[in-house]
Amino acid sequence: MDEIRVRLAPSPTGYLHIGTARTALFNWLFAKQNNGKFILRVEDTDIERSKPEYEKDIEENLRWLGIEWDEGPYRQSERADIYEKYINRLISEKKAYHCFCSKEGLEEDRKAMLAQGMPPKYGGRCRAISEEEAQEKIKNGEPSVIRFRMPESDLEFNDLIRGKVKFNTSLIGDIVIAKNPRVPLYNFAAVVDDNEMKISYVIRGEDHLSNTPKQIMIQKALGFEEPQYAHLPMILNPDKSKMSKRYLETSVNDYREQGYLPEAIFNFIALIGWHPEGEKEMFSKEELTAEFNLKKVQKGGGVFNIAKLDWLNSQYIKKLSPEELTEKLKPFIPLDWTKDEKSKKIIMKAAALEGERIKKLSDFKELAEFFFELPDYEPELLIWKEGGKEKTASNLKLVREKISGIFKEDFEKKDIEEEILPIAEVWGKGDILWPLRVALSGSKFSPGPMEIMEVLGKEESLNRVDKAIEKLS
Repeated sequence: MDEIRVRLAPSPTGYLHIGTARTALFNWLFAKQNNGKFILRVEDTDIERSKPEYEKDIEENLRWLGIEWDEGPYRQSERADIYEKYINRLISEKKAYHCFCSKEGLEEDRKAMLAQGMPPKYGGRCRAISEEEAQEKIKNGEPSVIRFRMPESDLEFNDLIRGKVKFNTSLIGDIVIAKNPRVPLYNFAAVVDDNEMKISYVIRGEDHLSNTPKQIMIQKALGFEEPQYAHLPMILNPDKSKMSKRYLETSVNDYREQGYLPEAIFNFIALIGWHPEGEKEMFSKEELTAEFNLKKVQKGGGVFNIAKLDWLNSQYIKKLSPEELTEKLKPFIPLDWTKDEKSKKIIMKAAALEGERIKKLSDFKELAEFFFELPDYEPELLIWKEGGKEKTASNLKLVREKISGIFKEDFEKKDIEEEILPIAEVWGKGDILWPLRVALSGSKFSPGPMEIMEVLGKEESLNRVDKAIEKLS
């Protein structure tokens, strides 16, 4: 296997979630830096739970993240002839057999083994049934499955992340590998597909580690070449506990709909369980491809830190130009906010102003809403400390006079400051700037009044100051 070939093999039984996305990314990075191929294979043999909409979601969100595959998607549901050939070969070589044990009988055996302190495994009740007798039972309609005759031995393999891993296969027992020759189960189908697709490295989650000895023994039985294995660490909560479903099973699409940028998710998941040298945390695709090293992936779990994701996302948002940010905000704001050029300019200015506070794109609507519609507020909110209504109204009238004297063409932050700040120095910054900010935003939390006025423009700024004076009267 000269060419490096890796694969992502999701089951389309749910939406693409963060754990699968990270596995995809590590495979993609490994393939890219070794001039290899990244293959997408859809493991859809679970006919009842597999759905086309899940497959579509997986493909769309991998593309959204910028993880493109070189081959595929291959679908297991279209490969029954291939599986049948290999299943029949194992049966003819007496390496697999038909099993007719009932679920009730198997459950009794399992309980008996546990009661004796033994690891539960298949007891081998149907091992001695001849193929002729098995075919007769099948003809008579007896339900059956196909079991692999597990050789009993010590098995050792080298994991690229964990080093030497040992298993005793006598503890596994004869596993079910197919419902019938044309309907394989996971462990068998994965082995056949990896061989047929010439997969040289199997990079997957640690939760698959227990499947590896089963798959290696099937490979040996079929005379297949064994790929290299690398099992990625589990994703943990910030307190190092097992990852909660709240985050792990949240689909990539959910993060997308909350307003996370693909570059931020890409960067973030690359650093779960792996970190390059140095303190740098923001990486382009090209930088990650150059720096990534599978052998430096940690053995212990990788922490999912939502605060770090929010920080990374905010950094990528800050890197966008006002035009780019305005375009990306469109799905997250009301349609009438972009109804004309004036509104679009307000969005662009507001986005630049609120950029420091936006962690995700969906934050913008709430932060910028007051630019488009002044919320109703109580007159008392305008009053600074013990100022009183009369004094506050008087200060706002003074401010209004200064604003009125600024030419419309000069209505920018620096020009506004030149007029307002001198009177704030005389009458008190709180007494002047607090009521002005509330009058403009209708809120106690907002950007500064000069910045708000530059976004709103002279006419709307005066209009809002007038409303505030009216409230106080």
